[in-house]
Amino acid sequence: MAIVASKVQVEQREIVFWDKPAEMLTASPKGTVPVLILPNGEVIDESRDIMLWALAQSDPLKWLPAETDADFTEMMALIDQCDDEFKAHLDHYKYADRFPERPPEFYREQGEVFLQRLEERLEAGFIKTTQNQGFQEKLAPKLFKNQTGLVDVALFPFIRQFAQVDKTWFDTANYPTLRAWLDSFLSSELFASAMKNRPVWQSGDSPLWVDEPDLQTRDQFTRKARGN
Repeated sequence: MAIVASKVQVEQREIVFWDKPAEMLTASPKGTVPVLILPNGEVIDESRDIMLWALAQSDPLKWLPAETDADFTEMMALIDQCDDEFKAHLDHYKYADRFPERPPEFYREQGEVFLQRLEERLEAGFIKTTQNQGFQEKLAPKLFKNQTGLVDVALFPFIRQFAQVDKTWFDTANYPTLRAWLDSFLSSELFASAMKNRPVWQSGDSPLWVDEPDLQTRDQFTRKARGN
């Protein structure tokens, strides 16, 4: 999503984990995704670093504050909390059958500490912004200054995963502003653009770009990649 927002065109190669292509493992032997290979051969294989790279090239939507800005430091700290604390609780909750020493609800409660932190932050910022703009009801809350930024897009996929473990529970839990924040991304054109269904990459395929506005279906992507 950050690459799409940056307007920098990057070739996107879909893989399946049980059949990783040799080209990928040569570039990044640790075998995780995403992997970004730059023209000079440099490899970036952490999601946050890829986002920072893309937005450093071009940031037309102003997602990325300057590194000297206090907001940048605060954004990085919030992403660190997600990486260092929340993701472990998410994995335990999502795959609770692998951790039978505790019930799923225990792991969910551990993850809710971070959810509550986001709910409070979103609620505080949303109230302030809507008051300043005359209570426009359709405004969607954001984590910083009610404007989409790096941190929103870095965190929302993990909140999405947490919500999907037990959708019935999440839909009725006491996180109304967090749900509105999540829904605003799930219904966005940016998310739809990034989540298009693409064929698995094969050696010899024509490039498929991250941003392909004229292609919508898997068949269309396959025809372009395979030339048929």
